[in-house]
Amino acid sequence: MQLSDNALRVLERRYLTKNERGEPIETPEEMFRRVAHEIASAEADYNTGANPKELEETFYRLLTDLEFIPNSPTLMNAGKDLGQLSACFVLPVEDSMEGIFDAIKQAAIIHKSGGGTGFSFSRLRPAGATVNSTGGVASGPISFMKVFNAATEAVKQGGVRRGANMGILRVDHPDILEFIKCKRDNKDFTNFNISVAVTEEFMRAMETGEEYALVNPRDKSIVLYIDAREVFDLIVEMAWKNGEPGIIFIDRINEYNILKKIGDIESTNPCGEQVLLPYESCNLGSINLTKMVRKEGNRTVIDYQKLGKTVDTAVWFLDNVIDVNRYPLPQIEEATKGSRKIGLGVMGFADMLILLGIPYDSNEAVEVAEEVMAFINSRSKEKSAELAVAKGAFPFYRDSTYAGEGTQLRNATTTTIAPTGTISIIAGASSGIEPLFAISFIRNVMDKDQLPEVHPIFEETARKRGFYSRALMEEISRKGTIKDIKGVPEDVKRLFVTAHDISPEWHIRMQAAFQKHTDNAVSKTVNFPSHAVREDVRKVYLLAHKLGCKGVTIYRDKSREEQVLSIGGPEGEAETGHDVKGQTITPRIRPEITRGLTEKVKIGCGNLYITVNYDDNGICEVFTNLGRAGGCPSQSEATSRLISIALRSGISVEAIIEQLKGIRCHSTIRQRANGSGIKVLSCPDAIGKTIERAMKMNRSAGAVVKEGLPAEGTPVRDGVKAACPECGGMLEHESGCVVCPNCGFSRCG
Repeated sequence: MQLSDNALRVLERRYLTKNERGEPIETPEEMFRRVAHEIASAEADYNTGANPKELEETFYRLLTDLEFIPNSPTLMNAGKDLGQLSACFVLPVEDSMEGIFDAIKQAAIIHKSGGGTGFSFSRLRPAGATVNSTGGVASGPISFMKVFNAATEAVKQGGVRRGANMGILRVDHPDILEFIKCKRDNKDFTNFNISVAVTEEFMRAMETGEEYALVNPRDKSIVLYIDAREVFDLIVEMAWKNGEPGIIFIDRINEYNILKKIGDIESTNPCGEQVLLPYESCNLGSINLTKMVRKEGNRTVIDYQKLGKTVDTAVWFLDNVIDVNRYPLPQIEEATKGSRKIGLGVMGFADMLILLGIPYDSNEAVEVAEEVMAFINSRSKEKSAELAVAKGAFPFYRDSTYAGEGTQLRNATTTTIAPTGTISIIAGASSGIEPLFAISFIRNVMDKDQLPEVHPIFEETARKRGFYSRALMEEISRKGTIKDIKGVPEDVKRLFVTAHDISPEWHIRMQAAFQKHTDNAVSKTVNFPSHAVREDVRKVYLLAHKLGCKGVTIYRDKSREEQVLSIGGPEGEAETGHDVKGQTITPRIRPEITRGLTEKVKIGCGNLYITVNYDDNGICEVFTNLGRAGGCPSQSEATSRLISIALRSGISVEAIIEQLKGIRCHSTIRQRANGSGIKVLSCPDAIGKTIERAMKMNRSAGAVVKEGLPAEGTPVRDGVKAACPECGGMLEHESGCVVCPNCGFSRCG
């Protein structure tokens, strides 16, 4: 398998089966074999003549050739006891105390199993409305959203995958103004993305400058008429400030609802690409477009023959997932097996364009997008029709719009453009349909060396064209873009554009091109430079509506940049470790280059290897690793992570040492008493003493210890200063979420 070092790290950290000590006990090939075997086993339930063993080999080759990767829960759980393989769920929230808390309970069960949930709170009566059963007044949807958020926070600590939610409110709900502003403080609703469900009536009123009605969902009475433009301006204002709320065009979504007779679509999954009826779930997967090209003389062209075969196998794979899946709730199993919705999408689109020699922000690229997605959508329907002949159409077929057309399909929907954060790392491809986020960035390697990791096609181009040098790659890694870097030919700059090199209009045009041939929706972020004004956001929203998008999410560079620790107190003294003037203390980003020492310490469980690193601002991180004897590696890793984040948050080294030294562990104390030569009391005691030695060494060498202060000139790619909580890398805003391209961390699950 052609797996990069980063792909291997992500697989080991998140996907490979582990033993009780957290150690991987399967290889990537064994993981893909586990998945292929489980998904192919569905054939045993059908009399189609297909050989499950042969199908397993077909699926296995598809996965190991990195031509198609299913959504994360399928990789994580297929063939295991949990067996929950879906990524997306939508739950109804009824207007009663019982209905609200049923939804919270159901969401907790889904989050525990690794899924994300979408909710519409539009059925809930507004704040202040009368509650007939008690004579009291309702607290409104935003109040209950806080309960959903707190429940997610509690459950995600023990789940296999970080829980995430989408919260949606119709633009004609009486509490819409409060909803639009509910995330103005980024500390609130941390487990929610939010979107406003915009109606066509609202858009017409906004365009003509008229008022529109706010309607109580309980009794359909009109509560108030308000100016549509003022509401639209507020949506624009909040999105400009911090990227939320997004908007979805709810009437357009329901216009394309295949199952209108069953019900209206009210919500989407957390990243907005999967529109679902209540209790439906969907299984997603993406084709790696970098594998779908071939050489034709001196030209690179799209290999449609290979792409067609890949679509066929991927549709078969995703349809089988529905049968072997173990659903968290009976209502979800009934709804999912009734519609059999699947969502086949793509990743590596930006890479494909580069291989074809086409700039992302060009008419030719938009044409390629339409052509490729039209082919995938059409071919997926052909395969779904073939499966319907062999296995039967989806059970809700008679209530679908397809019944009127006489088209028999196995799946109510077949295509979705989803974010592909971690699976694109595994595949070694650019994410989804997004442009590149960076050409080069610095990665720390095991021997503490710092090496620039360069986009492979760019590196190959640079070497062929004769302008490659490590110094140039390091310069690019600091800026993330080659737009203003000398020494790079202009035609190369034009081809290797990054997200912030591209105007927002091109982002929308690309999204709209894919949406034309996608059943569900398209997950994509429209990136704005930091100097963009509110009118720029307004224009993009209107363009998205005009071009047929089903929703839009924007992010203005630096708009969510978190406030770093202020070090100047009233008297100019350092206030390390304190909340200064009400500000939130945020760790400075992990430095790209560190120096340090590693010490081997004997403890009760064996040997503990402690690494303490520092940069020009002082000690900044601690790593621990237990030898083969075992022990409790998760405990020591948690300790070292918390110490590292405390160091970069401004807590003094002395205070940390004081807290660690003297902590006792029975295992270590017992062996120390037996004359084993152990000189420490516990793992934390050992870590504290090693930090103390490192601090003394620094000071004796004349180093300045300035714990926690933001380093001048710290490289910041794309203006994003927030550090990944898992690896310290730089977070990116992508496909309506926050992701780390270094380790695969995602705030959306």
